[in-house]
Amino acid sequence: MLHSLRLRARRLTSSYLFGRIPLTHVLIFAIQLLGIGHVSLDFENHFSAKPVLTTMVTNSLLNGIADTVAQTVSAARLRGARAPPPSNSKKDGGVTIEIHELGEKGLPRHRNDGLQASSPYDVERLIRYMAWGFFMAPLQLAWFAWLSEAFPMGEDNKTGAALWRVLLDQVVFSPIGLALFFAFMTVTEGGGYVAVKRKLESVFGSTLKSNYVVWPAVQILNFRVIPLQYQLPFASTIGICWTTYLSLKNEAAEATFPG
Repeated sequence: MLHSLRLRARRLTSSYLFGRIPLTHVLIFAIQLLGIGHVSLDFENHFSAKPVLTTMVTNSLLNGIADTVAQTVSAARLRGARAPPPSNSKKDGGVTIEIHELGEKGLPRHRNDGLQASSPYDVERLIRYMAWGFFMAPLQLAWFAWLSEAFPMGEDNKTGAALWRVLLDQVVFSPIGLALFFAFMTVTEGGGYVAVKRKLESVFGSTLKSNYVVWPAVQILNFRVIPLQYQLPFASTIGICWTTYLSLKNEAAEATFPG
């Protein structure tokens, strides 16, 4: 029985969709979608009864989805690294998307036959990202509530109040949140003060610049249109792509400066 289960597990971890996407990652992603779907179906009632806990669970699940996407991207690139690139793969004058570069930086290089054909799903990494979403949710919820009270929206000042909220959010909360994110990930990966300092020096500035490209427009819509109880879930849902980017950014920095 145990031997049969091991064989099935081995077969599962060595199975791929389209030759590159690990089936394990796809199944975990599907389970996560079921989880967030279950919470979303009755979110308003859950939030009314237990607003903080509901937000923590929702944020945790969304962060888990984002990291699974990031792990899948890395695994697919690792799988494809065994094959030589086509001769016409280099684009002349094109703009290289940074998330592509991050995926490449975070991968081990191909060295003869030493490169593994598969990339196992990193459960510990998933737990770290879900824990980050879980424990940051109360702080984010309190921050959004404070912004709502400090800059109330009347019929004649909705846009002005939303702009003030976005300005404070981007100037105050975003830099602190990013610094805490990289520090949390580094410490939970086993790094100390020196590793945290080195990672912040390596990736904080460029990540903050990317943040300012993406989030002001998202938050204007969020603060201007979305009710308070849905603002954090909305930001976290849009943030799946952003957290995927952060996951790849952290992975690339970890590969460049291990420990």
